[in-house]
Amino acid sequence: MKKIDLDNWKRKVHFQFFKNFDEPFHSLTFTVDVTQALQHAKKKNISFFNFYTHACLRAVNTLEGFKYRIKNNEVYLCEQVNISATLPKGDGTFRFSYVEFHPDFKKFNKRMQAEKLRVQTQETLFPPRNDDAVIHFSALPWVSFTALTHARDYSIRDSVPKISVGGLCEANGKTLMPVSVTVHHALADGNDIGLFKMAFEQFLQLKES
Repeated sequence: MKKIDLDNWKRKVHFQFFKNFDEPFHSLTFTVDVTQALQHAKKKNISFFNFYTHACLRAVNTLEGFKYRIKNNEVYLCEQVNISATLPKGDGTFRFSYVEFHPDFKKFNKRMQAEKLRVQTQETLFPPRNDDAVIHFSALPWVSFTALTHARDYSIRDSVPKISVGGLCEANGKTLMPVSVTVHHALADGNDIGLFKMAFEQFLQLKES
């Protein structure tokens, strides 16, 4: 991680204002068009979950607002952001996972497939590797939500973005997926979430930047 020079950082005043809030996170919920992504996954016989989590990570790794982390009252920029997703264990519960990002989908897909298999034998809640150079990710395919909240331990000064997706719905001939994005306001604003939405949808539609 690269340490940010706060005195010369464009977000210095925002960081100083929001960093000590009791609840410094803010959230937005929106839908993304996954019509092409779903068709692509079916055509290629690949996991739709693996495909859209890869698209999500691709978007995250293009945006500095999602790569900042706070440590000991200092701000650092991650070189790469990976994913810690909740994965089903098969008994109705879940475990947290850790999968390193790779820009090549085939390589990321193999990593995700291996992690899904590992989770089936995992008894502890957390994976062997656990750090904050990640996004916290969860999927709720059972409900097409319009809002979402997260369990929080306010004694932990967390700064990791949290992204959740819900069940698919049809509208005007398109397949839409709800997305909830929660970010630390000292590090990212509504504009950053807007940029994420555009980048995420771009990669879901198989378009390159």
